[in-house]
Amino acid sequence: MNKSSLGSALRELRESSGLEAKAVARGAAMSRSKLSKIENGNAAPSVTDVDCILTAIGVSDEVKAQYMAAAREAATEVTAWRLIRRLGYSRKQQQVQALESQAALLRLFQPSLIPGLLQTPEYVRAVFARRDLTEAQLERTIGARLARQSVLYSEGKTFRFIITESVLRWRIVPPLVMVGQLDRLISASRLPNVDIRIVALSTPQVDFPGHSFSIKDDRTVTIETVHAETVVTDPRDIALYVSKFEGFSRTAVAGHVMRGLIEAIRDDLLREQETG
Repeated sequence: MNKSSLGSALRELRESSGLEAKAVARGAAMSRSKLSKIENGNAAPSVTDVDCILTAIGVSDEVKAQYMAAAREAATEVTAWRLIRRLGYSRKQQQVQALESQAALLRLFQPSLIPGLLQTPEYVRAVFARRDLTEAQLERTIGARLARQSVLYSEGKTFRFIITESVLRWRIVPPLVMVGQLDRLISASRLPNVDIRIVALSTPQVDFPGHSFSIKDDRTVTIETVHAETVVTDPRDIALYVSKFEGFSRTAVAGHVMRGLIEAIRDDLLREQETG
């Protein structure tokens, strides 16, 4: 099987499972028409699409590995944000949730924003309010992102977050809203399977932040740029991101030192409000 025949192979797999197309599409967080185009070879599925479809069908690990290998023939995929907007940000959040639910280890480096899994509702609203959505679209997207956060409480999963200190000081929300967001980071850091580290501005560095990225197990890396989302599946490229993540992990502060840094920034915001 190669990538050109992947669509028809997925259709045969679904049909042999006895599942209707609408049920698989719903489970894969995609429209029925998109699934139909993939199965009929009229649209090339992304690695994410294949992963979600296989999960919705409920195949064995062996079968999944075979199909995912074909999906990864193209080592890098780029999807413009305008296409994701057409899909719908809320549906995109549902796709991400499906992938995160399968990963045993999620590593996320973020030099720009509080990671989505750790955002408060107010912070989520501030992020997506800049996307020119209708109020109904915005509410659905906020709900979908917050629904993703339940995975933090799943057994058998490990979450490692590295955030630069500048993210904690970036003023995309009012000071008191940011206080609540910082408190959320502190509370999440106490979960047994969550490791949050902060790259302090005062710490000498030998690397540069660049852009945000997330590593799901050692299978895929998702990168967010200004115009698009890029998914990398080549093991050689994944190793570069793992190395970068671990390098920042070694220089970042953790545990009570990390919480002390966040508390100091939070207290500065509170004092600013009191004297303002």
